[in-house]
Amino acid sequence: MRIGIDLGGTKIEGLALDGGRDLARLRVATPRDDYDATLRAILQIVAALEEQTGRTATVGLGIPGAIDPDSGLVKNANSTWLIGRPLALDLEAALGRSVRIANDANCFAVSEAADGAAAGAGVVFGVIVGTGTGGGVVVHGHLLTGRHAIAGEWGHNPLPWPEADEWPGPPCYCGRSGCIETFLSGPGLAADHRRSTGVALDALDVVRRADAGDAAAQAALARYERRMAKALAAVINVLDPDVIVLGGGMSNIKQVYRNVPLIWGDYVFGATRAGGRADSSPAVTRVRTRLVSATHGDSSGVRGAAWLWPETA
Repeated sequence: MRIGIDLGGTKIEGLALDGGRDLARLRVATPRDDYDATLRAILQIVAALEEQTGRTATVGLGIPGAIDPDSGLVKNANSTWLIGRPLALDLEAALGRSVRIANDANCFAVSEAADGAAAGAGVVFGVIVGTGTGGGVVVHGHLLTGRHAIAGEWGHNPLPWPEADEWPGPPCYCGRSGCIETFLSGPGLAADHRRSTGVALDALDVVRRADAGDAAAQAALARYERRMAKALAAVINVLDPDVIVLGGGMSNIKQVYRNVPLIWGDYVFGATRAGGRADSSPAVTRVRTRLVSATHGDSSGVRGAAWLWPETA
């Protein structure tokens, strides 16, 4: 049996797997800004899942950051109370066994490439757009992490091709300004709507108002789609993936899957918009990368965390 834990900004989810079969699942709220309470919550989930199943398991954990390969400390986490903490060592000491930890977007990408929306694809870019913005890369079934454990971290590149009102951009927790995350995360959409209207809404309310015909909310969503198209076009220009899979709360905006591919052809090298332009040159082609929603929804991260251990472990 394997246990996967997905440590998110608002919730922590645990899943016990036997092969590909779900045995037990548990979710609790994330104790924000409290490292010790977060550690206790993870340990309590593991204990509860093992008690429910009557079995001891391997433990894999997906986090909104990475473990520095040199120091063993958490880095690059938008859940900033984890930064600089020896999370792996603390968990292993408390559990009395080894724990495998990976970036949550990497876990998400592994899950969707294995038997999800990108199953069978050669090159997969998995994107989480929720409380933060992360990414993971899977090539022919193998997760790429990179020398600094930051492969796929598109959210902390600057928004490409910025317009006048997008530069230098909002400040980011990482210390820079104008990061993709500040535009495409849920808080990023909410902040953009607030800057434009003076009205404070969360991202879900912006989407609801847009669906109800509110012009200001619809304009905010149109800006969001254009920014996502530009950000993903930059990924396509570097990685040229077969499939881009979206997960996280913002991935539930259904019009994104229709509208973003209609825009990104303006920014992908050598391509044109999906609607086509009057250009018969064979060098100008439509973008064939598919933009799809995650098959396993917000459970992809926790499933991928469980799969950090081989099934025979």
